[in-house]
Amino acid sequence: MKIEEIREMSMQELDHRLEELRVELFNLRFQKSKNLLDRPDRLRIVRREIARINTVLRSKGSEVTRG
Repeated sequence: MKIEEIREMSMQELDHRLEELRVELFNLRFQKSKNLLDRPDRLRIVRREIARINTVLRSKGSEVTRG
């Protein structure tokens, strides 16, 4: 998901997507520990998307605080 797409999402959508990604990351880590991971690059992609969403959430939160 591109950063532009993330910025267009509402706060509720971002929270929901973040929760989905955290569950997916948990499952991927579990698969990795059991050597069942078929796409190891997916771990990196999910972590980066979580970081992007957290960045946008913080920036939107600071905009709301400023007024």
